[in-house]
Amino acid sequence: MTRKIIISPLIRASALSLVAFSLGALVNLAYATEQNPDLEAQDESSTVIYPASFFQPYNPVSVNDMIDRIPGVSISGNSGGRGLGSGGDLLINGQRLAGKDNSPRDQLSRIAAREVERIEIIRGTSGELAVRGSGQVVNVVLQDSGARASTSVELSTDRQIDGSLQPGGSISHSRQSGGLSVMLSAAADPQYWHEERLERSFAPDLTPTQLMEEDKVRDRMRYQTSAIMGYQLNQHRMQLNALYATADHPVDVDRSYFAPGTNNQLTRLEREQFDNVNNNWEVGGDYEYTFDDGSRALLLFIVNSDTNDYTRNRFDNDAPGQIDGEERKTLFIDSDRQTQERIVQTTYNWGLTDTQDMQVGVERAQTILDSALLIGRDSGSTAPSPEFGGLRPALGVSNLGSTVEEMRYEGFAVHNWTLNDRMTLESSVEYETSEISLSGSASNSREFSFIKPSVDYRFNITEALQLRATVGKEVQQLSFENFSATANTSDNEQDANAGNPDLVPTQEVRYELTLEYRLPNETGVVSSRFFLRDLEDQIGRVDATVNPSSPISAAGNIGDAKRWGVYLDGSTRLNMLGLPDALISTSLYLFDSEVTDALLGTTERINGRGRFQLGFQHDVTRWNFNYGFNYGMPLNGGNRNVDISSIDWSHDPTSLTMFVSTVMFDDVTFRLESNNTLGDEWCRNRVRYDGTTASGQIRELEDACWSAGQKLALKVRTTF
Repeated sequence: MTRKIIISPLIRASALSLVAFSLGALVNLAYATEQNPDLEAQDESSTVIYPASFFQPYNPVSVNDMIDRIPGVSISGNSGGRGLGSGGDLLINGQRLAGKDNSPRDQLSRIAAREVERIEIIRGTSGELAVRGSGQVVNVVLQDSGARASTSVELSTDRQIDGSLQPGGSISHSRQSGGLSVMLSAAADPQYWHEERLERSFAPDLTPTQLMEEDKVRDRMRYQTSAIMGYQLNQHRMQLNALYATADHPVDVDRSYFAPGTNNQLTRLEREQFDNVNNNWEVGGDYEYTFDDGSRALLLFIVNSDTNDYTRNRFDNDAPGQIDGEERKTLFIDSDRQTQERIVQTTYNWGLTDTQDMQVGVERAQTILDSALLIGRDSGSTAPSPEFGGLRPALGVSNLGSTVEEMRYEGFAVHNWTLNDRMTLESSVEYETSEISLSGSASNSREFSFIKPSVDYRFNITEALQLRATVGKEVQQLSFENFSATANTSDNEQDANAGNPDLVPTQEVRYELTLEYRLPNETGVVSSRFFLRDLEDQIGRVDATVNPSSPISAAGNIGDAKRWGVYLDGSTRLNMLGLPDALISTSLYLFDSEVTDALLGTTERINGRGRFQLGFQHDVTRWNFNYGFNYGMPLNGGNRNVDISSIDWSHDPTSLTMFVSTVMFDDVTFRLESNNTLGDEWCRNRVRYDGTTASGQIRELEDACWSAGQKLALKVRTTF
């Protein structure tokens, strides 16, 4: 299968915007002739230091506010991948976060800006770092004042397009006394969602057959509490993290079906009720001992649990408006899932020479998924059962209860070598062995072992220009939900997906080449990152049909695949326009990929084509005023999702978030945000087939679009 390469006007405009940005960056370079007194020069390890005084004119409330003022810096979220991994790209006082459910950005929002001494942007590799393999690391250094305390409060109100108002808020308190530090926080995050959907159906000859209008309301509030306690005494340092969150909520769905025509006659009403139970907790900690010779021993552990249960009831009325038009129950789904992790990792770091150091470590991780899926329908030959909502059990697609457990052990060694004052080399090797077992509705047990080497080379061509080259092997985390039957939440005509107990992890070899240029005096950053991924045992959809009259699919390994692309990023202050406190950021991501689809035998993409993003913010410091926007536009088209009896084309919307904030009464920040400002819609084109997609016999065409409209949020924050 040959693809035509078409460069759309949209992509041309995006590319031209990056060219314009690069020219602007060069002009900015010409203007940046005076040294900023608030910035410390780069040292030999390519570390840029932003002291707290740099951020004072912007009146930041939290560390997040400070990070947003630094060009070219982003902090990734937790990946939720295998075990504790390499530690991410955020350090606090030189230490990694002992947690997986604690979002790095959430943690930074709880730290008051007044507690920060400096923020370091570390571009090199070193055994001194508690993380490894990151492009750059952000280290937030807090004041060591012996005794300090602060409390931050935020109150918020969200207004949805339907006029509903949801209040929320958070409070955090941090305190340090000698070597003891404590941070406590509690938050109520409104996550209300009102979505309207319109779906049109057509016969193969494009004759309209049905019109469906859907109204969906999710009334959710997420409550979370967390605590972080740390203690340091001479050579000993320890930290304990705890988190608990709950977000139980209902979802109500109403659907109206119309016969197309001049009057669009109402033919059927459908109603669904969801009762969701969502909660999670996590406890993590670490202990570090520093020996007299500078070597360090570190022990980390995490225990967590995540519960995601829901009950779904569907009711139909085939004669709405008529006397005998009574509502009847047609579908019942009870889905229960609980995931637990128990992980412990220990490492030892020591110096080999003045320019080389070594880290060795071992990790043990246990992951358990307990799941059950009960599906009841108003048709079938089995007797109605109360456990299946009073309907007839659909035993062929139900999961009466199963447990998937993985026991994984990993040993690793990392060698850091400062080749000279401009080059560093980090090389590592990991050996992983694991056993995955399935019990309950099906039984299976398999063992795996992998060797994962990697090399990270960095060359400071100049003080501002850095080249990074990385080659490494990785093993992707399996989704244990794919081992057993799960509810299908994306297709109202298909209740469940089959399980596949024979899944194996996807392996990949990744190649990356990055060039990063930092403008003088840290006024901006321009970078390009090229990547290639060779994937083995890629996971996609496979045919799991038992009854030919009811085709069903499951996740399965479908063979080798490739992914490649480029990330182009730029961020700069608008010094050339006389606006040194204005920051503009732009990104253009272009991707492609290919895999042989197991259902059709065709070459398909396995991910999107890319995205264009533009961000701007301007601090008017003399008025204590700040405003800006973030715009994102996906590059849609060219990829499709093939399933057992349908093919989908999805079209993501553009996004525009706008904000304005001001500081009043000396230390109270008022911020007004507009999300989904353009009210853009998600859209999907679906083709349904008689039997399977391989038959080629089209049964129906569907066009659907949905949106939740604009959301306004008012936030009031202060620290005392």
